[in-house]
Amino acid sequence: GRIMDVLGRPIDEARPVEAAGTWEIHRAAPSYEDQSSANELLETGIKVIDLMCPFAKGGKVGLFGGAGVGKTVNMMELINNIAKAHSGLSVFAGVGERTR
Repeated sequence: GRIMDVLGRPIDEARPVEAAGTWEIHRAAPSYEDQSSANELLETGIKVIDLMCPFAKGGKVGLFGGAGVGKTVNMMELINNIAKAHSGLSVFAGVGERTR
């Protein structure tokens, strides 16, 4: 993975980011016809999440909780498992304490 600022510039002192193209941040949402209407569940590879609060495939996921309960560990595990099992794309945005 890479570490970038909010404008997409690398800040991890590695090589420049090579991209085939770019997308605008503010763009029109896809039409309802182009969106999937299937109700599929995403297998995260974390048994308790898959059993107690399964995530919809193609949806957004956020973790909220108190200090020291493992939110970042869980999110990193989700990102790792989704990348390995589904060849998915994940974006992690640290908000608050993690971004200082």
